[in-house]
Amino acid sequence: MTIRNRLAAAALGLSALAAPLGANAAEFINVLTGGTSGVYYPMGVALSKIYTQALPDAKVQVQSTKASVENLNLLQQGKGEIGFSLGDSVKMAAEGNADAGFPAPLDKLRGIAAIYPNYIQIVASADSGIKTLADLKGKSVSVGAPKSGTELNARAILEAAGMSYDDLGKVEYLPFAESVELMKNRQIDATLQSAGLGVASLKDLSTSIPITVVSVPAEVTEKLGAPYIAGEIPAGTYEGQAETVPTVAVINYLISSDAVSDDVAYAMTKSMFENLDEMKAAHAAANDIDVQKALLGMPVPVHPGAQKYYDEVGVKAE
Repeated sequence: MTIRNRLAAAALGLSALAAPLGANAAEFINVLTGGTSGVYYPMGVALSKIYTQALPDAKVQVQSTKASVENLNLLQQGKGEIGFSLGDSVKMAAEGNADAGFPAPLDKLRGIAAIYPNYIQIVASADSGIKTLADLKGKSVSVGAPKSGTELNARAILEAAGMSYDDLGKVEYLPFAESVELMKNRQIDATLQSAGLGVASLKDLSTSIPITVVSVPAEVTEKLGAPYIAGEIPAGTYEGQAETVPTVAVINYLISSDAVSDDVAYAMTKSMFENLDEMKAAHAAANDIDVQKALLGMPVPVHPGAQKYYDEVGVKAE
């Protein structure tokens, strides 16, 4: 072997040792999020920065979507590598629920991690007179984008409370920011938003008009059952919110697909948990991300790459 060939071989060996967590130039990571005024989007931007550092040879991008349902369908179609979704949407996707937007079971979905809970936040304008869930009857309410995770939550909560869309005066199917704009302009009475606490859209609303944060009673939470859990919106989360408000929450998950290699899934999982400070800087909801709860209630099979990381750090399924 010539000196030149020896040097080339040595350089190749060094580059192989330095290769970041199994990434290569052909890797592409599309992070599927939600609307830009929600929590998924800033979280996804933070993830993309983490992945860009951990996987420098991969091309990473963030895609704003209609959130849970669209993200899961895109993952099934191979049009994304990781996406955010509400737990009830994941469960319905795995089972195949046509009414929820899944005509057939999505069999390619693989779990990466349980992250933080979404809190169902029902906010009415003070002028509307809405103070309780029952007061929504006859009122105009935005329930989220059609067949989004938020909208599926809205249907479930109203049903558990003995109501339906037919009981509302008017139903608008709009994303968070658009819902808030209609409320500011007195065109609708209330909005239901399923998001992390302190979501930007509702912060904006609370500083623009007087609001009432509507509670979801414990009996409604109990009737809903898993994957819903009891939650609270602490006093002061939004401008003018003087008291803690009981509500219902549902766990968010990061979901991938079986088309993503084990090496990349391992890298995505490991790098997120090793850089949680960046996630927390993006949004306070990330304070609830805990590796010890990463497999809590996972509705789909765990990706083998993610499982490898959990085995390394001693995290067991709950």
